[in-house]
Amino acid sequence: MWVFCILRLKRVNLYDMQKDKVKILILAAGKGTRMQSELPKVLVPLHGKAMIKHVLDEISKLHSDKAYSIVGHKSDMVKEELGDLCNYIIQEEQLGTGHAVLCAKNIVDAENIIVLSGDQPFISSDTIKKLIDTHINSNAKITLTTTTLPDFESWHKNFLRYGRILRNDGEIIGMREYKDASEEEKNIHEVNVGAYAFEANWLWKNLEQIKNENAQSEYYLTDLVKIAKEEGEKIASIEVHGKEALGANSKEELEVLENFA
Repeated sequence: MWVFCILRLKRVNLYDMQKDKVKILILAAGKGTRMQSELPKVLVPLHGKAMIKHVLDEISKLHSDKAYSIVGHKSDMVKEELGDLCNYIIQEEQLGTGHAVLCAKNIVDAENIIVLSGDQPFISSDTIKKLIDTHINSNAKITLTTTTLPDFESWHKNFLRYGRILRNDGEIIGMREYKDASEEEKNIHEVNVGAYAFEANWLWKNLEQIKNENAQSEYYLTDLVKIAKEEGEKIASIEVHGKEALGANSKEELEVLENFA
């Protein structure tokens, strides 16, 4: 019995050591124009609770440190709703996900940075833990979450405009945002879930290399995948169940989420 207890204690301590190396950022600055709501997108309620609060609840199950929410549009409203549930970083201008994370550069100090989306309320603590474990154990510069769909019909239609994962012989070689994808790339059924892990020093160095030469004129966080590939750096990934990957950018997409208990 004593041997069992010692081994169990070591496993817990190992995970605690990993958590000490990690800080979590939540992207929460979006307007959510297609929601047709006066609320910032992350405050739109799902099952009676703001979407971002579902994410924060899952984080709290495995990480004692407060997450950092990167806020922008109606940031005062977000702060008032969330109070001291998280720390806050202001993105004065909404110039894309890459720019949002860059706003944390001189504020968040950690060996590894986890980036989650505040409008993906079904992501679980188990998936976040798996993302952290996979990233640290693989020594990757980037670890992605993806999901593979049989089609883009029924509730899968919510994924139609997600970015596509580009692979060659099984290895991730890039990622293409839907608006910039070719027709061939749009037929790829493996999509980007939007939760990431980064080695921090590599992240901060390369974020400033991202350009906004795309259909949205935004700085995409996903462009870091191309940079990592060009540098010959390791890119890891984990597969996530489609339900966990669901997000909502419109009232119609929110209705799909509401149908899941």
